Amino acid sequence: MNIKPFQTIDGQTLINTPMAAPGFVVSSLIPTGLHILGGSPKIGKSWLMLWLCLCVSKGERFWNYECRQGTALYLCLEDSFERIQSRLLDVTDDAPSCLHFSIMADSLDDGLAKQIEAFLSEHPDTNLIVIDTLQNIRKETNNANPYANDYRELNVLRELANRYHIAILCVHHLRKMKDVDPMNMLSGTTGLSGVVDTVFILDREKRTDGRATLFCTGRDIESMELKLELDNETHIWKLRGESEEVPLLDDTISVVCQHLFSLSDNFSGTATQLAEDIERSTGRSITPAVLRKKLMKHHSELTEHGFDCTFRRTRNEKIIEIKRRDTAASSSELPYT
Repeated sequence: MNIKPFQTIDGQTLINTPMAAPGFVVSSLIPTGLHILGGSPKIGKSWLMLWLCLCVSKGERFWNYECRQGTALYLCLEDSFERIQSRLLDVTDDAPSCLHFSIMADSLDDGLAKQIEAFLSEHPDTNLIVIDTLQNIRKETNNANPYANDYRELNVLRELANRYHIAILCVHHLRKMKDVDPMNMLSGTTGLSGVVDTVFILDREKRTDGRATLFCTGRDIESMELKLELDNETHIWKLRGESEEVPLLDDTISVVCQHLFSLSDNFSGTATQLAEDIERSTGRSITPAVLRKKLMKHHSELTEHGFDCTFRRTRNEKIIEIKRRDTAASSSELPYT
C-alpha cells in the first residue's frame, strides 16, 4: 500500500512567509468564497440581494462598504422576469448590462456547476453570484446522513467560488423556532453553516415592523450586528443611525502607505527602524511587533498600492524590504477612509 505523505510547512517558515489575503467583493463584509443568507419567507431577503447585485455591478457603495465592480449574476429561481423588472424599477433608474438575471437553473446534481462555469467563461469579470433560493437547486433525498449531504452539496459551490475567486451567496430559509443564537436558526443541519465561509441572518422582531437586524459571522470577517430599516418607497434596506465609513485599508497599513509615499527611497531594515521612521514622519506610534504582523498579514494591500514587501532573516535580525514599483499609485489615490 502506497502511503501519500503529508505536505507540511513548519511554524517558523509559515509565520515568516507572506500569504495571499482573502479578496473582498464587498469590503470587510463579503469576501470571495461561499456564503449563506438566512431569513424567514417574505421578510425582504430578495430586495436585499437585488440591491447587493446592483451595487456590485455598478461598483457603488453597499451601505458604508466599498464594492469591487464586476459582473453580477442573480439567479431568481422563485420569480418571473416581470416581477424582477418591477422590483428593479423600484430600486433604480439605471441597471448596467453587467447585471444578469436568470429565473431557471439546473440542480446541483444535474449540472448547475457546469452552467456557472459556462457563464464565468463568457463573463470572466464576474465577482458575485446570488442563488435565490438554495432549496431550488437541491433535490429531495432520503440520505441517511443529512449532515453529510448538506455539506457535500454546498461544497461543490465552495470549490467553484474558490477556484474562480468569486463570491457565491445562497439565500435560505430559517426554522420556525427562534433561538438565542441566530446562527442556529438556519433550516437544515449544521453542515450548511459548517461548509460556508460566512453566515448572514436577516431577522425581524415583528413581521409588520420595517426594522431588522442582519447578524454576520464568518471565517474572514468580524462578527457584527447591523441594524437595518426597509424604505417603503425604494424597498432598499437602509443602515439605521449614523455609522462611520468602513476603512478600505487596515489602519496600520494606511499609516505605513502614508509614510512610504513621503519617501524617495525604498526601505530596508528592521520593524523597529520602520516604526521609528513612521513615528517621526506621521506622529503615529506603532510597536515593532504589531507592525511586522500587520505587514505580514496585509502585504497584499501594499501590493495593490504599488509596493512590494518581502521578509528575510539574517543571522541576528529579521529584515523587512519595501520597494516602490514604477506603477505605484499617487498618495492622492490612496483610500485612507
